[in-house]
Amino acid sequence: MSSEADAEHDDHSRKIHDPRSYDATASNPDTQGQAPSSDSPEKPGAPNGDKSQKPPPKKRSLWSRRPIGVLIGLTVLVVLIVLAVLFFLNARHFESTDDAFIDTHLVRIAPRISGRVSRVLVDDNQFVHAGQDLVEIDPRDELARLNQQLAVRAQAEAQIAQAQAQLLQIAAQIQVGEANVRQLSAAARSSEAQAGFAASDLARYRALKTVNPTAVAQQQLDQALSQANSTAAQRDAALRQVESAEAQVRATATQRAAALAQVAAGQAQAQSADAQIQTARLDLAYTTIRAPEDGNIAQRSVAIGTYLNAGAQVMALVPTRIWVTANFKETQLAHMRPGQPATVHIDACPTAKIHGHVDSIQRGSGQAFGILPPENATGNFVKVVQRVPVKIILDDVPKDCPLGPGLSVEPSVRVL
Repeated sequence: MSSEADAEHDDHSRKIHDPRSYDATASNPDTQGQAPSSDSPEKPGAPNGDKSQKPPPKKRSLWSRRPIGVLIGLTVLVVLIVLAVLFFLNARHFESTDDAFIDTHLVRIAPRISGRVSRVLVDDNQFVHAGQDLVEIDPRDELARLNQQLAVRAQAEAQIAQAQAQLLQIAAQIQVGEANVRQLSAAARSSEAQAGFAASDLARYRALKTVNPTAVAQQQLDQALSQANSTAAQRDAALRQVESAEAQVRATATQRAAALAQVAAGQAQAQSADAQIQTARLDLAYTTIRAPEDGNIAQRSVAIGTYLNAGAQVMALVPTRIWVTANFKETQLAHMRPGQPATVHIDACPTAKIHGHVDSIQRGSGQAFGILPPENATGNFVKVVQRVPVKIILDDVPKDCPLGPGLSVEPSVRVL
């Protein structure tokens, strides 16, 4: 009995000095004084009366438990940080916006004269070249007006020809009249000389008769008087003929002036007819509507038999020269300048990478050119960031991409 008691005493002493044999409640001050749990596991092989338990194991760190996972996570985090820094450093060199679209100057096709359509030579969305015929208007009315003006021109030419013939005839009459005047003037001078000689003879006979009555016979005196009267009458008649011939020449000169006026009127009528003929020929040419430049037909609203009024739009032409109008915020324009390269992403062609460059920046925001521009001098003011249109020229346009005005694009301009 004493040996069994000594063995129990030694075993109890070892448990006391062994720290692993302490109860968990003994090491936890919150549980001191409490009875150990009845459902706690017992040490295998221990007597039923021994209520001591093993202490819980220490909690290991994440690095010690999963070193590979921690290493992978740290690597991914570093890569993300590097990518974020690189993205920021690269993104600050670019300015982009989604408020942009394809733009161009649409050509509105309209007739310059009124008339009924006889032929339509193009279809919707068809590509046409500059000078190609699009629509033909019935030309018979314009052709009739042209023939009428040609007839007026011919009449004016006939009037001019008649007046010029009269001028030639009058010029000949003037020459004959002037020759007659010269001839009659010579005859008048001869008659005047004869009349003067006869008058001097008469005066001499009378003076001699006064000095010596018998020196001159009465018959000689009478003959001298008769000769003086006859030559004076011939002189007067010759002078009257000269005056008549000169009056006839003056009358012919008046006719010449009238003929010249008739020629001038005919020439003016001919010039007016020429202008009318040119207008009629232009109107005749306007019966064919042609494409002003290369492009695609859009919004065709004309058909055969339609009566067109001058200036009424019949279709539109989309030119091949297009560009991008990008509405950048005013805060994005600090470093933007003409000539800077740009990359344009087009929604209609998602796989196409189109290059371009900044052509110009509008002097003023789009709101300033509206129908009702803002009036900030009255009322409360709230500052709103404005958008400014920037024109971007496309350097290379893919041929298989159907670009047209109004399509949405997203340009990105390298500003630094």
